[in-house]
Amino acid sequence: MCILMSQNDRKSYKLIGTIKSVKGRCNAKHKVGDVFELSGHNTGGLCGFFYHDIFPTILTLQFGGTFPWSQDPDIVELECPDRYNVVKIELKRIRN
Repeated sequence: MCILMSQNDRKSYKLIGTIKSVKGRCNAKHKVGDVFELSGHNTGGLCGFFYHDIFPTILTLQFGGTFPWSQDPDIVELECPDRYNVVKIELKRIRN
């Protein structure tokens, strides 16, 4: 469940993804500290499987939505779908 802003308040925000941890061996060769600019139209070089998995979250943050369970409305941490080689990414919304 996400909460979207009203139609009049909608705008697009820049998102930055930072790889926070890698357990095992990432087949896409992502490393801790890798940084990507992401959007609904830009994978930023992120692994296709990972991008596909987090796409709804990217759109939610990009267009101003929030997650009620998140302590910071501008930051979300997610894991890739590969359970044997877990990569964690932090998505951060940049407000202008």
